[in-house]
Amino acid sequence: MSGKLSIPPAEIRAIASAAVEFLASYFETLAERPVVVPATSQSIRQALDEPLPQDGADFQALLDTLRDVISRYSRHNSHPRFFGYVSSPGTPITAVGTMLASALNINVTCWRSAPSGTELEHLTINWLKEMLGYPAAAAGLLTSGGSMANFAALAAARSAKAPANVVRDGVAAAGTRMCVYVSEEGHFSVAKAAGMLGLGEANVRSVKTGDRLQISLADLDRLVQQDLAAGHLPFCVVANAGTTATGAFDPIGDLADFSRRHNLWLHVDAAYGGFAALAPSARHLFARIGEADSVTLDPHKWLYLPIGCGCVLYRDPAAARAAFSHGAEYTRTIGLERDEAFAFWDYGPELSRPFRALDLWLLVKYAGARQLGEAIEQNIACAKYFEQLVRSSADFEMLAAVELSIFCFRYAPPGFQGDLDALNERILVALQRGGSTYLSNARVHGHFALRGCVLNYRTTLRDMEIVLDDVRRAASSL
Repeated sequence: MSGKLSIPPAEIRAIASAAVEFLASYFETLAERPVVVPATSQSIRQALDEPLPQDGADFQALLDTLRDVISRYSRHNSHPRFFGYVSSPGTPITAVGTMLASALNINVTCWRSAPSGTELEHLTINWLKEMLGYPAAAAGLLTSGGSMANFAALAAARSAKAPANVVRDGVAAAGTRMCVYVSEEGHFSVAKAAGMLGLGEANVRSVKTGDRLQISLADLDRLVQQDLAAGHLPFCVVANAGTTATGAFDPIGDLADFSRRHNLWLHVDAAYGGFAALAPSARHLFARIGEADSVTLDPHKWLYLPIGCGCVLYRDPAAARAAFSHGAEYTRTIGLERDEAFAFWDYGPELSRPFRALDLWLLVKYAGARQLGEAIEQNIACAKYFEQLVRSSADFEMLAAVELSIFCFRYAPPGFQGDLDALNERILVALQRGGSTYLSNARVHGHFALRGCVLNYRTTLRDMEIVLDDVRRAASSL
């Protein structure tokens, strides 16, 4: 086909050159931009809206729209003072990698469909296991994110611990309620996965936490004994390796011992905190991670990859195959054996899968694990420094200890007699609209918290000082 679907090499080079110039300029000016420009849904829609285009447009005109509308009204997660949620800043090398992966357009379903893509995913999964200290014999695959990784892990746990073939016959075949245990600080994707898998959200037990917001072993034991007495089947406990709200880190070793005593599948949700294993100051937290039956990781969080790259690891690959292995005539491998007959759909819910491993491979090869670890260590140092600033101030207070790189605090001016929750909510809105610093929110020990997560290799100690200045400025404007 001719025209703008199949363009000559010279035009490809011109388009790519203009796109790369846009990319370079974007990264060059990040710190000078507001994190977000206030806008409304209607104003953005009006700037983009048009009837279905019947004829093609000039690429430069498309870049102009990208610059003047799409980029301008985006929330810039790459900004050094974007601390909202757990969002990766991305890297220039993976921005190029995504373009290359799109050009190759490999569908990584199995070895037959993607020989090199499959081998590259195996290689990068091995690297992730090495970073974490997970057994070399374990298996895994890259997913769309942590929620899908948690779903896959819970499916494997359900299959492994059910007293019947629930994949074939449904969860009713278990003959009893199958119960999952996760701390009250755990991610909502665990309950959501339980609902989708037919286990039922009502059978996900919320375990109390202690002062540092870690799971209470005593309350966990109480809930398990209560379910056993009721004739239910406890089958899985989820440990948090860095909660989303505060970064709390559950005691993996103690939970491994508990799980072994009660024949529970131990899953570790390390979507946020897993790659802290590369930082010397946090490495000790992962001493017994190898005893977990499954682990969720998100390279698109603290490994700085672009959105769309999660990971699930299974200590016993057979458990994953029992949960997911399936086939049809149109997927049957013919003339291939052993490694060449490998299929990713035997280990997770997806059939069509993008070439997620290319960005991961490019980043680790280009930067090296040592430099990635140094960047993560610097993120932790920034959060710890912020905690020191707050504790030495007269008008702020910490609401949770900094465990990794998440900080939760509030503005509490001396002598203030009003509602601190309401005051800090108003400060958060003013702060987000201001564009210099972007925080999110959490509820910690019943209090509204201003919450930030340092997840950017561009962030410096000076940025942490600016956060407090910005909060004070936002407060004074109210």
